[in-house]
This record gives sequence, C-alpha cells and structure tokens, in this order.
Amino acid sequence: MAATVYSFTVYIAGRTPRSLSALANLRFLCDSFLPDRHDIEVVDVSERPDLAERDGVLATPMVIRTGPLPRCRVIGDLSDHRKAADFLGLVEVDRSSPVEKGR
Repeated sequence: MAATVYSFTVYIAGRTPRSLSALANLRFLCDSFLPDRHDIEVVDVSERPDLAERDGVLATPMVIRTGPLPRCRVIGDLSDHRKAADFLGLVEVDRSSPVEKGR
C-alpha cells in the first residue's frame, strides 16, 4: 500500500522575511512529519494574482493543504510549529516527530 502524499500550496508576496519564514517553516514541518511524502508549490501573488484570486487568498503568507482532502488553510509564517502541524492535520500523521515540545 502506497503512503499518502500530502500536497501544499504556499502563497507569498515577494521575498519578504515573513514569506521566506513561512516557506522555511513549511519545509521543516513537511520534512519532520512527511519525509519523502510531500509536494510544495510556491505561488508569489505579485506574479500570479489569478491563482490567488482562484483560491480566495486574502492575506499572505497562506498555506493551503490541497491533498489529501479536506483542504485546510493556515495564514501566517507557521512559526508555532505545534499549532501549524495541528492546523495542517500533520499531528495525526506521526506523533513521534521531532517538532519542538515548547513551541
């Protein structure tokens, strides 16, 4: 049985510190909970406003888990790893992940 691959789209607004932080934190979470089982698409809303409008992005950075369903959204830089993992549905994937206990 093949492992489920999780797909994420992260919407950023340029290469701002907050955008780069969101991307780095998402990569950390995916590497921690979903090693070799994730895809991340990065969309810069200044370059692709059509995609942001299609997905109803009103604030950046925003991460949308597009698969598996149901879709879920998190706004912010994901710096609170424990909460971000919970909101993105990753806590149930692997509770032994090295996500810092105090965060």
